Amino acid sequence: MATLDTIAPGATVTVTKLSGQGAVKRRLMDMGLTKGTEVFVRKVAPLGDPVEVTIRGYELSLRKAEAEHVEVA
Repeated sequence: MATLDTIAPGATVTVTKLSGQGAVKRRLMDMGLTKGTEVFVRKVAPLGDPVEVTIRGYELSLRKAEAEHVEVA
């Protein structure tokens, strides 16, 4: 499975699983990253941190460490 931090800019993917535990998983879910949600990867900073995505009609920036917990297909 690929994770959100490995997806190239311009790609649209679907969230399949959140692998974080406790507060990390809850924070990702509160931001709208839930199973079955489509995510468009807008930009990735030169060093890979942060990752800017569009989800549910709004733009969101995620740290690379957070994006690693989001499995996508």
